[in-house]
Amino acid sequence: MTAPAIDVAAWASPWRRRSPGDKLLLGLGLVIAALVLPPWPASGLVTLVSLGLLLGPARVPAHLLARAARGPAAFILLGTVSIAVTWRTDGFGPAVTGPSLRAAAQTLAHAVAGSSAVLLLAATTPMTDLLAWARRRGVPEAVVDVAGLIYRMLFVLLESIGAVRAAQTARLGYTTRRATLRSASTLAAATLTRALERARRLESGLAGRGFEGVMRTLAQPRRSSPSFVVATVLGLGALVAVSVSWGRW
Repeated sequence: MTAPAIDVAAWASPWRRRSPGDKLLLGLGLVIAALVLPPWPASGLVTLVSLGLLLGPARVPAHLLARAARGPAAFILLGTVSIAVTWRTDGFGPAVTGPSLRAAAQTLAHAVAGSSAVLLLAATTPMTDLLAWARRRGVPEAVVDVAGLIYRMLFVLLESIGAVRAAQTARLGYTTRRATLRSASTLAAATLTRALERARRLESGLAGRGFEGVMRTLAQPRRSSPSFVVATVLGLGALVAVSVSWGRW
């Protein structure tokens, strides 16, 4: 099984050499704008800006962006449907009403805009750069190390899933619907077992090397770009001004 699409895009992005703090300012600014400002037109503008930067200056391939967005899109769709469909007040089944549709549309707009802004940060900044930046900014070592271990365990889990699935496929484990269901349940159980075993081996390896709670790694500091910061602040200010002015018209 390959690495997550979001991780592949982050390592290959030309924005990887930019300061994580600069990109964090842009990403968090867009997320806050998507959550705080009215959904129309702020959410649409945040989505357009995020996707434009991803496919434009950040040069994230469209197919990688689509792969990375599949999971959040499915989660957003399920949440939107659950808001749009309500239970009748008379107790005779589900119904879709005007207020429920409006609430679902606003939630959909906020969620798509916020997810696009998070993707902008995640698809241009590897997790290792973010962890190193957080350590330099004084985030507690324990928090950074736990986040780093979870990040590394993600690849262990993906490797286990890929190995088990390849073995099942070679044994015709997905040729019929019944075989697919049986293989999927076996895959979940085997993956959990293998992941726990790899985690224990990782813990033993760290203990054998004298791990005392701080996992130091080499990281190349990235200089902040004043022009990027100024452009980010001006862009966010323009977005807020347009959204507020739109609401007064």
